[in-house]
Amino acid sequence: MQNTPPLSSNETMSKKLNPRRGFLKSAVSGGLVAASAASGIASAQSFDFKPNQRYPDVSVQVLDPSFLKYRIYSSSVEQLGSGMRWAEGPVYFPAGRYLLVSDIPNNRLMKFDETNGSFSVFRDNANYANGNTRDTQGRLVTCEHSVTRRITRTEHNGKITVLADKFEGKRLNAPNDIVCKSDGSIWFTDPLFGINGEWEGTREKPEQATTNVYRIAPDGSLTAMLTDLVNPNGLAFSPDEKRLYVVEWKGTPNRSIWGYDVAADGNLSNKTKVIDANGPGALDGFKVDKEGNLWCGWGSNGALTAKPEELDGVMVFNPQGKAIGHIRLPERCANLTFGGPKNNRLYMASCHSLYALYVEAHGAV
Repeated sequence: MQNTPPLSSNETMSKKLNPRRGFLKSAVSGGLVAASAASGIASAQSFDFKPNQRYPDVSVQVLDPSFLKYRIYSSSVEQLGSGMRWAEGPVYFPAGRYLLVSDIPNNRLMKFDETNGSFSVFRDNANYANGNTRDTQGRLVTCEHSVTRRITRTEHNGKITVLADKFEGKRLNAPNDIVCKSDGSIWFTDPLFGINGEWEGTREKPEQATTNVYRIAPDGSLTAMLTDLVNPNGLAFSPDEKRLYVVEWKGTPNRSIWGYDVAADGNLSNKTKVIDANGPGALDGFKVDKEGNLWCGWGSNGALTAKPEELDGVMVFNPQGKAIGHIRLPERCANLTFGGPKNNRLYMASCHSLYALYVEAHGAV
C-alpha cells in the first residue's frame, strides 16, 4: 500500500480548530472566512451550494448516448469545501483516503479527508503550489508555481527534495501541471502564468526563451520535450502511456489539446490536434479514464462574448475528441482528478470550491 505524506504542523492545528467540513464552514462571517492570526488561515470567500435533490442530477448533462454508461443515475454533484481563491492541482492519496488541492493566491495546500469530511489547511507557505501528483512510490510531487519556480517532492518523512529548478542554467518559468509515468519519469508544463502578475505569485521576467514541456528522467536529468507550444497547461497520458496529451492555452484560434506518440525513450512525434475548444471554452487541467476518455476542466476563456454560466464545469470527450458529457458547475473548473476507494469519484477543483461526483469511470493512473 502506498504511503502518504506526513501531516504538517498547519494541518495538525487545523484538525484541532476545525470539525467536520473544517473552518471553511464554521468560520464564515458576512460571506468571508474569518482570518485567524493564530492559525495562519487566509481570508477568502466561501460559497453555499444547493445540490439537486432529484435524480438524475440535471447538472450531469448527456451530450451523446455513449456517456450514459459513465453516469450514475442516483449520484449528484456535491460541494466538499469552499473558501479558496483559485483552486487547482487536486491529487488523491488512496492509502490515507484524502485529497490535496492547491489554493494558489492564498499560497497554501488544502486537504479534504474522506474519512470524516473535514477540509483543512495541509501546508501554508506552499510557494504558490499549482499542479500536484503522486509518484510511483506514493510521494507528493508539486509544481511550485512562483517565487521558487521549481518541482519538489515531499518525502515520506516530510523532507522537501528539489527535483528541478533550472534548465540549461536558467530558471524555469512557472511550473504548472505535472504527471508521473510508470517508468519513473516526471513530466510537467512550464508556462508564464505564475510570473505574469501578482495574483498567483510575484511578477518576474522569464529567463527561458520558450514555454516548454519537460521530462525529468529517472536519473534526474531534465529535457525539454516540447518547445513549440504557447503556454502549455494541463497534460496527461493515455491509459497505455503510448500517447501524451497537452493543452495549449494560447492556441490559435482556440485553446486545444494536442496528442503525441510517445517512444520508449520519451521522445514525442506525430503531433495531432485531438480537441479544439471551438469557441470561448477554456481547456485547463484534465485527466484520462481507463477507457481513454478525457475529462477536462472547462469554463470561459474570458472573451467578452463568452457566457460562463453556460460553460463552467467539466467537459468529457471520447478518445476521438467528441464531446459526450458536460458536468455543469456554478464555478469554472480549473483541474480535476479521480479518487475514492474505487477510483471512481471525480474531484473537481473549481475557483472557490471543491466538488465531487461519483461516476462509472475510473482514472487511468
